[in-house]
Amino acid sequence: MTGKQLILNVHQGLPVPRAPWVPFAGVHAGQLKGYTATEVLKDEDKLFESLMEVHRLYQPDGQPVVFDLQLEAEILGCDLLWDDKAPPSVASHPLAVTDDIPEQKLRKEDGRLPMVLSVMERMKDAVGDQTALYGLVCGPFTLASHLRGTELFMDMILKPDYVHRLLAYTTDICLQMVAFYDEAGMDVLAPVDPLVSQISPEHFRQFLHEPYKTVFNVIRERERASSFFVCGNAIRNIEEMCLTVPDALSIDENIRMEEAKQITDRYGIAIGGNIPLTTTMLFGNQQDNMKVVIDLMDSVGKEGLIVAPGCDMPYDVPIQNAVAVAQAVRQPEQVREMIANYQAETVELEVALPDYDHLERPLLEVFTLDSATCAACTYMMAVAMDAKEHFGERLDVVEYKYNVLENIARCKKMGVTNLPAIYLNGELKYSSIIPSRAELHRQIENVI
Repeated sequence: MTGKQLILNVHQGLPVPRAPWVPFAGVHAGQLKGYTATEVLKDEDKLFESLMEVHRLYQPDGQPVVFDLQLEAEILGCDLLWDDKAPPSVASHPLAVTDDIPEQKLRKEDGRLPMVLSVMERMKDAVGDQTALYGLVCGPFTLASHLRGTELFMDMILKPDYVHRLLAYTTDICLQMVAFYDEAGMDVLAPVDPLVSQISPEHFRQFLHEPYKTVFNVIRERERASSFFVCGNAIRNIEEMCLTVPDALSIDENIRMEEAKQITDRYGIAIGGNIPLTTTMLFGNQQDNMKVVIDLMDSVGKEGLIVAPGCDMPYDVPIQNAVAVAQAVRQPEQVREMIANYQAETVELEVALPDYDHLERPLLEVFTLDSATCAACTYMMAVAMDAKEHFGERLDVVEYKYNVLENIARCKKMGVTNLPAIYLNGELKYSSIIPSRAELHRQIENVI
């Protein structure tokens, strides 16, 4: 059975001899050939060359062609900030000061779409017979946030009709991308919507149930497999996501796989994930990565499971770690013997916490995966920086990124369990929920 058939069987709820493996090697693919993130996301030949190296080294059963949730936003007028080791981030929001709904449609010749579509066709010719290719599109809610900015979270309360109209537009954009990627031969069409983890089940039902049900119905009509990607602690929305009827969900390390799979199994939906990106893939060793994969498969079994990183792999993940994951998936019994007596090393770093009882001014601490690469983290940090702009010298703001070893130790010492999170004067205020501007300002005013 080819890797492609493994992937399709899992999406269809059919038996498989082993769990399939999908490395989300977006910008990390560039590292394999010595290219920057910006180069692989702008240069067709460098992207194709890097993807083929991912295929050679990691032997994937399924493989995304590009992992860039800003592709559509750039075409629709958002300015981007580019980085050598991360996908670009959105730097401006064209709808931030207007309630207008755009009318612009996407064309295959817009922005970087010609490059992406060409690489999809080249990958289809090169490996498409044996490997399931993923077309990842920006989900309607995250795209709406790119266009509107953090104001969207207050709009859900004060301007629900506007939010419905904006989401109708971004859903239509999502469907246009689905059509383009289907025509380019992608086997799995997958909206990626990190910000779903930042809203309540009530808001999901109110604003996102119908858009996503429509998206997955269209994908089904096109006879393609579908997957619904989310980042962050979205456990409260897993059932709501299942009710939109995708073929699979994909989750990150913020959610316990056993807990989520109990829900997806009830609906006959596959689930993918959730190898930790930083503690294991970036900072761990080969045995750490092998052990995580074996433990994952032992905990939930191979049926209905796709082994994958929790999200887009960090650029600097050591090659041998991803190779170790592939080996554990393909040769589990052999690997089980290799790690039988392995005990993970614990690196204890000393970190000094602020003296919260004697601060000169209120301190807002934002714990993120990385606000430059994680959409949910980007908007959590944006709300904090908006507060900084409002309060000026009366407020201190600091970001702790989880891709720094010292900050992993800081999270442990602070008891941070989910990212992103906001602490005010050492007290947790928001965990995997982005507050509105007014709500956060009230919290700060209470301690000034």
